[in-house]
Amino acid sequence: MSIRYIKEDALPAGAVQELGRPGGPRLRRIRAGNAGPFTFLGTNSYLLGEHEVTLLDPGPEDAAHRDAILRALGDERITRILVSHTHRDHSGGVAALQAATGAPSHGFGRHRVPEGGDQDFTPDHRLADGDSVAGEGWSLTALHTPGHCGTHLCFALEGEGVLFSGDHVMSWSTSIVSPPDGDMAEYMASLERLLRRDDRLYLPGHGAPLPDPMPFTRTMLEHRQRREEGVLEVLGRHGPATVEELVPFLYLGLDARLRPAAARSLLAHLLKLAGQGEAELAPDGAWRALPG
Repeated sequence: MSIRYIKEDALPAGAVQELGRPGGPRLRRIRAGNAGPFTFLGTNSYLLGEHEVTLLDPGPEDAAHRDAILRALGDERITRILVSHTHRDHSGGVAALQAATGAPSHGFGRHRVPEGGDQDFTPDHRLADGDSVAGEGWSLTALHTPGHCGTHLCFALEGEGVLFSGDHVMSWSTSIVSPPDGDMAEYMASLERLLRRDDRLYLPGHGAPLPDPMPFTRTMLEHRQRREEGVLEVLGRHGPATVEELVPFLYLGLDARLRPAAARSLLAHLLKLAGQGEAELAPDGAWRALPG
């Protein structure tokens, strides 16, 4: 079954979309203008609550996006900044918004490995799995969902069936899983964790809101499982191969700009298979399947 992505998002960069429903807390989305092959049309920032507002994901270091967030507030003020994970298109804007608002930042912690990611960001307050933050009429629970990034948090809006899914589940594309910080075993386990929930709406880090997310998330997990099966099938049929040699077999019609990202995710699959005793890396750099 193919994944039915949502490839359109009518929200212009810098504009504000009201997402709340009657009786629930006020919720707004603002999209940054940092479009690209890995960010789609841009990073989503969310404003939760009224008067004393919580900002979820300040987005990249970008003056236009910072100004759009501040403009959306009117006479309100940001009292808390939540960060889903330590990639610069999500945490890069923290410093400028803290300078403008004085609001403390909250996140899982520093980037897990000493390369890649946002090495400059350290949250003022660390959020562990299951920790809660609350405002007037709402409460969020942090869910540690590593895989795409070791520090990745989703945030569940309690009583509303809404999950801020960050880059773990996005409506427009699968997520890159790039070792050493990205981990395919963790990623798939985190997908399984979300499937044990019953959320009605995902609000992702990139792309449009995702209604009825459970079938979508289940298909994403099945997609990863099929990819794993495909890796073993290709290695079994064609013999040992490097990651780069495997990419054309497993990613047909791939945009050339995404080839390096595909190789990273494929490496993540191979490392997971090695951990399960189903594949191994030879000294010459080629991977081979192990007999089951």
